Amino acid sequence: MEHNAKIYVAGHRGMVGSALLRRLKRAGYHNLVTRTSQELDLRDQAAVEDFFALENPEYVLLAAAKVGGIVANNTYRADFLYDNLMIQNNIISQSQQHGVRKLLFLGSSCIYPKLAPQPIREEYLLTGPLEPTNEPYAIAKIAGLKLCEAYRSQYGCNFISAMPTNLYGPGDNYDLQNSHVLPALLRKFSEGVDRGLPRVQVWGTGTPRREFLHVDDLADACLHLLLHYNGAEPVNIGTGRDISIQELADLVAELTGYAGEILFDFSKPDGTPRKLLDVTKLRSLGWQHAIGLREGIMSVLQSAEWQQATRLPEPQLV
Repeated sequence: MEHNAKIYVAGHRGMVGSALLRRLKRAGYHNLVTRTSQELDLRDQAAVEDFFALENPEYVLLAAAKVGGIVANNTYRADFLYDNLMIQNNIISQSQQHGVRKLLFLGSSCIYPKLAPQPIREEYLLTGPLEPTNEPYAIAKIAGLKLCEAYRSQYGCNFISAMPTNLYGPGDNYDLQNSHVLPALLRKFSEGVDRGLPRVQVWGTGTPRREFLHVDDLADACLHLLLHYNGAEPVNIGTGRDISIQELADLVAELTGYAGEILFDFSKPDGTPRKLLDVTKLRSLGWQHAIGLREGIMSVLQSAEWQQATRLPEPQLV
């Protein structure tokens, strides 16, 4: 991939897309094409067609998606299915029609069956029922992966797919109503410290196990795949290590300085019991993660972005 190649990063203002942009720039790629959602509605087929005709990108990184945590996924089921199908269908089809040299489609580890054997290998896809709370999002991502496979089979397109594990880092969403588990815990325990709360409530039983990857590591893995992988099969991207939600809550409490009580709300859903990716294929391609979980969380807590996102409202003068 030449350093002057025209590369379109779809979703460049999201957590993943912005990390990809940073990594490409750091590697010396400078002919980067972006559009905000206000400038280009990726759900609009005609608009996406016009964009590709105008820009003719040589490479496409498809990081644009409607994303959220358990509550958002389960509440806005139609939106998550429709929006993600439309976004990826338009970009993937136009990439084929305009002769894109290579496309990287970013899926999610939620595409795998709820009770898949652990750690989860790529071939476990479509071998069992999905986790019901995020089924629409997962179905959309499976469709995108299969669409890439179909274009490769029918037209010979070099479209590859990567399946990241749970992500965190710069650009994350800390809204307690629709964030993922790690940013939600960071927000809860940080506010617990700031407000002097005697206890903090955590959803579920604390027993599910999750794997977490810093988004900058993901971006590095994606660039590695763009440069070194041309296969039809999806590639898991993760650390190969997991942690229970209770252990994660204890770690976040320690790093934020929260010394109160941690209560688990058993009435809230746990989601998938365990979700650990098998990263054997990725490691065989010569890549593994560099940022440990403790180190990564500390970098979040020390960032200016975190301070801004969690700033408490100023007291009102009366």
